[in-house]
Amino acid sequence: MKNERTPSTKEKALTLNLDRSIYGTLAEIGAGQETASNFFKVGSASGTIAKTMSAYDMKFSDEIYGKTKRYVSEERLAGMLRHEMRLVRVRLSEVASTTKFFAFANTVETLNYHKTNQGHGWLGIRFQCEPQGGMNECVIHVLLYDNEASLQQQALGVLGVNLIYACTKLSDPQEMMLSLVDNLTSDRIEIDFFRLTGPDFTSVDNRLMALKLVKHGLSRATMFDADGNVLQPQEALYKKNVMILRGRFRPVTHVNMDMLHAGLQAFQEAEPIEDENLIRISELTLNSLTDDAKIDDTDFLHRVDILSSLDQKVMISDYQRYYSLANYISKVTRGKIAIVLGIKSLQQLFEEDYYHDLSGGILEAFGTLFKRNIRLYVYPACHTETQELMCVDDLELPHHLVKLYQYLCEKEQIVDVQPTSKANLSIYSDDVLAMIRSGQSGWEEMVPPKVSEAIKTKELFDYQEAN
Repeated sequence: MKNERTPSTKEKALTLNLDRSIYGTLAEIGAGQETASNFFKVGSASGTIAKTMSAYDMKFSDEIYGKTKRYVSEERLAGMLRHEMRLVRVRLSEVASTTKFFAFANTVETLNYHKTNQGHGWLGIRFQCEPQGGMNECVIHVLLYDNEASLQQQALGVLGVNLIYACTKLSDPQEMMLSLVDNLTSDRIEIDFFRLTGPDFTSVDNRLMALKLVKHGLSRATMFDADGNVLQPQEALYKKNVMILRGRFRPVTHVNMDMLHAGLQAFQEAEPIEDENLIRISELTLNSLTDDAKIDDTDFLHRVDILSSLDQKVMISDYQRYYSLANYISKVTRGKIAIVLGIKSLQQLFEEDYYHDLSGGILEAFGTLFKRNIRLYVYPACHTETQELMCVDDLELPHHLVKLYQYLCEKEQIVDVQPTSKANLSIYSDDVLAMIRSGQSGWEEMVPPKVSEAIKTKELFDYQEAN
């Protein structure tokens, strides 16, 4: 694991400069040559750097790396890494037998003069772990939170040195990831995308790395698709309409799928949305993944495998409260947002003690939760004793909140949805999980066929064959 004392940025840069076994190039667009400057300032940069460059003009950039729709994008970063590594291997071929090559690149947008934008950027490195070895790649996306462009540039330079150091000096993937924030704080940067690939990292599951980003506080939220490819939320949700269902999914049951189906039907009836402009997300919070104050990586991957079998995109977040989740999603997309939740979760939203730490209390939270582009689609439950459906109209609230609730319902920001089958409401995931683990029969009828097949085939959730 990490040493007790974290080396400074200068120490990291100098260590790299004095290492004659590594050699490569740095190409930086959009925020100055902040990473390169750290290597030049400590001396002996010629021992590490073959070339640095910045192609600020769009025409120059296109001529060198090829045209792209957006310059601060993963697509542009990929073009930079391809081009620079090809040049390194061609022009330095005579030292290939004794040198580990690398090509570092970034494309970044810092605060503009009026401070009306979000500073962010893509950073990546292609690198060898051994001379003439296979080519590995690490790509990250960072959000920059300093309130001055110069401070964002400084943070970017530190992050760039950290990335190069991690990929050329460290070997453990988790240690590599955690070292990216050395000499930085969470109020300065957030890393919401991390992908490590290559022949020396075939055992790395980037879905698990995405979980660790959130678990260790490097990010508040990250995503991946049904194929396990990590996604950068702003790019994945850009100008999309979003429907999100929060759950434990341990395992996915008919209730979960019915909530998605009912919510989607109501959402599309209310809004003219094309399928290609709609992203459906199953969200797991850190709290829902935690058992006895720990997160079981295997259990997490089991849940993700199930969701993937149903072609679901997955988000992992540290936004425990719905208003925080709504605020985050509304910042990354201009589209309509549907949050599907159960009636019992809606009841909790109106418990004022839930917002004791907000100066504006429940009104402050609702001002964030019920923005114009957000609707809550509420799935019913059965009364334990009467077995009657408990819907939006049946919610019992303190007298002083009734008119607020009525207003939100009349504005159709709280919308009732109907279950396909009332029988589904008697299914509880904890009961299904207990049956799977104890080898009881009958649980298969409580989950979608693909879920049942995946659990049995992959022996998920400690599956025991029925006696």
